Amino acid sequence: MAAFVDRVVLHVTAGDGGNGCASIRREKFKPLAGPDGANGGHGGDVILEVDPSTTTLLAYHHAPHQRAPKGDFGKGDMRAGAHGEDLILPVPEGTVVTTKDGTVLADLVGAGSRFVAARGGSGGLGNAALSSRTRKAPGFALLGEPGEERTLVLELKTVADVALVGFPSAGKSSLIAAMSAARPKIADYPFTTLTPNLGVVEAGQYRYTVADVPGLIPGASEGKGLGLDFLRHIERCHVIAHVLDAAALESDRDPVTDLAIIEEELRAYADRLDEGLDLDAEGRVPLMKRPSVIVLNKTDLPDGQDMADMVRERLADRGVPIVEVSAVSRKGLRELEFLLGSLVEEARASLPEPAAAPIVLTPAAVDEKPFSVVKDQYDGAVAYRVTGSKPERWVRQTDFTNDEAVGYLADRLNRLGVEDQLYKAGAVAGDTVVIGPDEDAVVFDWEPTLMGGAEHLGRRGTDERLEDHSRPTREAKRAEQKARTAERLGRIAAMDEERRSGHWTDPSVEQPARPDESGR
Repeated sequence: MAAFVDRVVLHVTAGDGGNGCASIRREKFKPLAGPDGANGGHGGDVILEVDPSTTTLLAYHHAPHQRAPKGDFGKGDMRAGAHGEDLILPVPEGTVVTTKDGTVLADLVGAGSRFVAARGGSGGLGNAALSSRTRKAPGFALLGEPGEERTLVLELKTVADVALVGFPSAGKSSLIAAMSAARPKIADYPFTTLTPNLGVVEAGQYRYTVADVPGLIPGASEGKGLGLDFLRHIERCHVIAHVLDAAALESDRDPVTDLAIIEEELRAYADRLDEGLDLDAEGRVPLMKRPSVIVLNKTDLPDGQDMADMVRERLADRGVPIVEVSAVSRKGLRELEFLLGSLVEEARASLPEPAAAPIVLTPAAVDEKPFSVVKDQYDGAVAYRVTGSKPERWVRQTDFTNDEAVGYLADRLNRLGVEDQLYKAGAVAGDTVVIGPDEDAVVFDWEPTLMGGAEHLGRRGTDERLEDHSRPTREAKRAEQKARTAERLGRIAAMDEERRSGHWTDPSVEQPARPDESGR
């Protein structure tokens, strides 16, 4: 089973925002005391953070899907929903975050460096936050927004001061084991080192890290052998140490030829690397111009010492320091440690002073439109597609099972000017309107907002029982009571007069004839 992974594809999903609450406050003698639905909580973010104790991306190789907690929903009595906690994902120092197409999003160097990989959704507003002078008792709330989903590529580029470069079985692992406390796997066959090994070297006043990376073969810059798995681990080093096998068993190999092949592969890789880097802004020296040291290894063997004597003059023409060492007998190791320490110290001194990252504000362009309406095809028919951050966000927040919420969405779109643009685009009542991209679009038949007769309609989200706030005075109550009493007494007197005049008769009893006006 793999114990070291330096490249993974990570799928991250931030937490969804909680839904808002639609609630009406109820108190004694106040059955409808106004809206008190609170907002939902925001969803948690997914954050990548550099952790010095993390050295590999193995955890995300086994668990490539990471999701942050979602926010809680709002409740009545103005109880807001809890926010979802951020999901912190520890990554090693030197992790580069890119998209699947290779766009660099972050280069995480330094303990505690952070990158927000996915942002959580905002919580929906409750009806208390949606109330206004014209909408005093909304019977709906907004839904929480879904969290952001992204697919990222994490690539680890080892952060070391010195990189040991050489052919397989050149003795790099033996050197780092002799110079530091690192204990890499050592064997007498090629490609023993399949993962980078880091070791800390202390020599007098110098303290620096050395990286033993997988061996290099011809064509590595094109991906042969371990190829790019090796080369990306030397991008951040200050000094390159070329480890040459002075006692190679192959008859067609010698230190001079090996060095030429290694430099050619580094040059091919550097041409591609430096094109995509702003070296001046990052303070880095181009790869081929960085300080280097030639290390002739295995000189404790007779053949190794003889080969070192033969090629010393030819290698000296390059103007690069040459050190003859042996990891077994520890010959020349102290000299090599101090030489590398001095070169690292000079490279560090030449770096620019670290400065705080500037705060970059990116306001929207003056002529940027909040939305656009285009004529499009949907399901084989003509449709009008509305795209824009605001309309798409409002659609996601709308509960389409609530007619009042749908009306509120229509009002927002109308105020934004969507209906005017639909008219200009040629849309008529009944045409198909699509809001959002194809993957998550809302489709409906357009019905324009009524422009006249609105005074005959009840205002959306209001309650007439809450409109009258006047209270009659005691004198008004007494006057009203006297008027009702007088009206009642008048009705009783009228009924008595009718009874006395004989207007009230029993139909089952024969009544005597009433005299006419002449008395007969």
